[in-house]
Amino acid sequence: MSSVAGSATVPAASQTDEWLRNARLTRLLSGLSLVWLGVEGTVAIIAGVMAGSVALLAFGLDSVIEGVASLVIIWRFSGSRLFSERAELRAQRLVALQFFVLVPLIGYAAVEKLVTGGEVETSALGIGLTIATLAICQPLGAAKRRLGAKLDSRATVGEGTQNLLCGYLALAVLGGLLANAFFGLWWLDPIVALLIAGVALREGREAWRGEDVCCASC
Repeated sequence: MSSVAGSATVPAASQTDEWLRNARLTRLLSGLSLVWLGVEGTVAIIAGVMAGSVALLAFGLDSVIEGVASLVIIWRFSGSRLFSERAELRAQRLVALQFFVLVPLIGYAAVEKLVTGGEVETSALGIGLTIATLAICQPLGAAKRRLGAKLDSRATVGEGTQNLLCGYLALAVLGGLLANAFFGLWWLDPIVALLIAGVALREGREAWRGEDVCCASC
């Protein structure tokens, strides 16, 4: 097989069928992600507004941005773009940009919350959502990273990383919500949001440079 840095691998004739099966599966998983992220983002934003939780709002915004990345991957593996090196590189950059969009939005909201203060109400809806996200996003992310490695698609690995990140962020948000519910530690909420921003910045830089492919099968 031949490969160009930052581009997709064009499979040899004997491997085309397997490559196409993996591409179709990638497109299917991204479609499933898009459906879930639409639900997740809507519920998280509503719950965040109701509870006054910056972390939940940030989580909802992250879901919206992940949804855009899923659309990019569906576009990448559709039609004449299947074996396009240019489409792969463009998709890789677009997925990386989704991380960068998230950082200033979350950072501003979190700093403002820390400066102005204010209690965060208990959110049973948010707690339930984060638990569901852990169960859904982790398997999806791991599967996409494996498929991305097989397809030599850094864009797909990047989207899978976003799904894994979503699960880790769900765990962090859940911890903040539970700490607030049981101990009244409202300030953990914006701190978790800042953590989300920091991780998103790091992952965005790695996705832009295509550093995830080498270890995507781990």
